[in-house]
Amino acid sequence: MNKIVIYDTTLRDGSQTEGVSFSLNDKLKITDRLDSLGIDYIEGGWPGSNPKDREYFKMVQKKSFKTAKVAAFGSTRRAKAEASEDANLRALLASQAATVTIFGKSWDLHVTDVLKTSLDENRKMIYDSLSHLKKKKREIFYDAEHFFDGYKANPEYAIKTILAAQEAKADCIILCDTNGGTLPDEVRAIVLDVKKKIQVPLGIHTHNDLDLAVANSLAAIGAGCVQVQGTFNGLGERCGNADLGTVIGILHTKLNRKAIPDNKLNLLKETSYFISEVSNMKVADNHAFVGHSAFAHKGGVHIDAMVKNPKAYEHLDPTVVGNHRRFVTSELAGKMPIVMKAEKLDVVLDKKSPQAKKLLKALQLKEQSGYQFEAADASFDLFMKRALKRYTPFFKLEGFKVSTEKRFDNKVFADASIRLSVNEHKEFSAAAGDGPVDALNKALRSALDKFYPNLKDMHLTDYKVRVLDTQEGTGAKVRVLIESQDLTDSWTTIGVHENIIQASWEALLDSIEYKLLKDKTKSK
Repeated sequence: MNKIVIYDTTLRDGSQTEGVSFSLNDKLKITDRLDSLGIDYIEGGWPGSNPKDREYFKMVQKKSFKTAKVAAFGSTRRAKAEASEDANLRALLASQAATVTIFGKSWDLHVTDVLKTSLDENRKMIYDSLSHLKKKKREIFYDAEHFFDGYKANPEYAIKTILAAQEAKADCIILCDTNGGTLPDEVRAIVLDVKKKIQVPLGIHTHNDLDLAVANSLAAIGAGCVQVQGTFNGLGERCGNADLGTVIGILHTKLNRKAIPDNKLNLLKETSYFISEVSNMKVADNHAFVGHSAFAHKGGVHIDAMVKNPKAYEHLDPTVVGNHRRFVTSELAGKMPIVMKAEKLDVVLDKKSPQAKKLLKALQLKEQSGYQFEAADASFDLFMKRALKRYTPFFKLEGFKVSTEKRFDNKVFADASIRLSVNEHKEFSAAAGDGPVDALNKALRSALDKFYPNLKDMHLTDYKVRVLDTQEGTGAKVRVLIESQDLTDSWTTIGVHENIIQASWEALLDSIEYKLLKDKTKSK
């Protein structure tokens, strides 16, 4: 089984995602987490471009890693300049990174229209830059930027550029689909042709502009590439890069190709959610392998078949990648989710038993009043535990007060105060927020943090309100859905009431209680 080298560029390419800005501490935490997963190379950043990346390389030199090598990223020398005098190359050497990744131009359009230099000078820029770094005893990877577009426009010149990298003794040449517009069949054909002309090991770097970054990476690997570059959760500029979590999952479970240690594969979901938390970019529920809904089953026929044989509607055991199976409660699912949830609580419940019928009736009444548990799995979990008398509240609410004020400067402020007790300890807390729900959330956290410090690990990621009966006007019931996330998971809770604050409070309360219950269960 041939090993595929995993080169992670979350800290560099991923940081170019719109809305993402990693702090120095964020970058160091992600580096540690990727090393724990067994990633081969971590591209730490571009030391020649900004002070934060230069500081990162200073800090990372003080750390030791189990599997990962940290690579510094930069460009070839400037046109008509000496490699030894180039500021970017000097910064790469100053970073003390043992591995350096250099990118250069493969597409003649970029050479003439962007760099404004000659095709021959571009080849010299590639050769000189790599040779200079190689003489300094660095491991050198060459990213052939825009290679596939360049090959399609002028294959002879595109090949000449990577021959220059080979002559400079690059350790690996990575073919880049920088614009993300190449199809898998094209990738495969071009890689096969390149392999006839290049003796250096090849890698692949794809972007997701056609939603084909993973498919193109796999096509390249199938054609002989031995290194794959990408980011976790597909972070990256425009539509992102190849998602390494998906690539690793497919390599291990479908292609029998080792990418990380086998005993680390069950950390895929945890790693994905950790990076999601640090980057503040939500993992899509339907994300392959690690998504919240990746192994969720809603239809009654599906659930019935799954109970008989899990292979009926799942392509692999979710625990292999650190995920878990879920049976979604809805009018389509019948009593089976209730029975299955009861089993997890060590309660044997027959579908035909009076207790099961009673629970189903209670569930139907809740749904008739506006609760939609198929979209709020955490609230359903709490509903079942409360109904089966298997739940002890972590705190007792004695009351809350919320006020909203618009001041003379047209700014709107919200204040909330809460009284509650934890194990007979009385607590009072007040907080201001951007809105009443934000103020309530802050006041509740303030009252509970000293009793439950693990609440600092979670935050609310989404808040949705829907009016259930528009004919009732302002007196209509509203349904509030709150999505929350911590370092390893995400969950959704629900509240329904004519008063939007009360509906929000119900969903907020469930989100906090579910987090506390989840962590308590995990620690046992």
